[in-house]
Amino acid sequence: MSAERSAAAQAPRKRVPDFFIVGHHKSGTTALYEMLRRHPQIYMPDLKEPRFFADDLRFQFGAKTSERLPQTLEEYLSLFEAAKPEQRVGEASPSYLKSHTAAGAIADVQPAARIIAILREPASFVRSLQFQLLQEHVETERDLGRAMAHEELTREGRKVRRYSDHVHYVEQLRRYHALFPPEQVLVLIYDDFRRDNEATMRTVLRFLDVDDESPIHVMDANPTVSVRSVRLDNLVRRLYGGGGPASRVVGAAVRTLTPQGLRRRLTRTIRRRVVYGKPQPPDESVMMELRTRFKGEVVALSEYLDRDLVTLWGYDEVG
Repeated sequence: MSAERSAAAQAPRKRVPDFFIVGHHKSGTTALYEMLRRHPQIYMPDLKEPRFFADDLRFQFGAKTSERLPQTLEEYLSLFEAAKPEQRVGEASPSYLKSHTAAGAIADVQPAARIIAILREPASFVRSLQFQLLQEHVETERDLGRAMAHEELTREGRKVRRYSDHVHYVEQLRRYHALFPPEQVLVLIYDDFRRDNEATMRTVLRFLDVDDESPIHVMDANPTVSVRSVRLDNLVRRLYGGGGPASRVVGAAVRTLTPQGLRRRLTRTIRRRVVYGKPQPPDESVMMELRTRFKGEVVALSEYLDRDLVTLWGYDEVG
């Protein structure tokens, strides 16, 4: 345990989160976060993903993202200062499930923490993650098959796989089960959450020991959308955001004549109406390749959770 985190463990006046939504991305974590933070007995900060305990993944966050994240323990704990004494305090950082160090770091400062993980069928998860990375300008390849074929990258001398590294569900859960007793770890399945949003939410509220009879505002946050044109999206970003030499002169004029708030609204409107759209049906041959690739993980997860996810996710039809 680092000296800084050790100090946090010895500082009862500082609010350390009582629970953590640890992931996965594109599996309903945003919707769960938004619904939980509306509960009167729960406090969650405006910053949805502090990512503070995922030390080993910071090199993947990117410079701009890292600048917005808490860098010190003091900055991290300040996120929870507004919580009332009687409230449960929590945060949601989906990267904590993928991280190899987050489980141990969380256990160091809060051994009584309650952990919530949400898992999604791997092929649909990868497809949805690709759409998100396209929107964030991390991925530029719109074809999922080609994106998977070139997913291996080298970052700061380390090889990472942009998509497949997320799909080690059993290994990821074991890191938390090794440090927290079973009653402190809740594993949800994305299909259940989508099928009955409210029932899943009340299960979570009971797990957190808060009133599970309170009215629930059901929502489907962050719906999956497709980027129609990476080139057009980049043009909008350069024009209204200021990047790129080709748009420097025009972009400067736009920024001079257009207030920042209006620019942001214009960018969102253009992206929503022109750049983004409803995803096309997936290429079934690519999806089958992914299911074949990930079937072993699904079988192992079914055994680990003692639930037939092979049938639920259609992997019984995969050779």
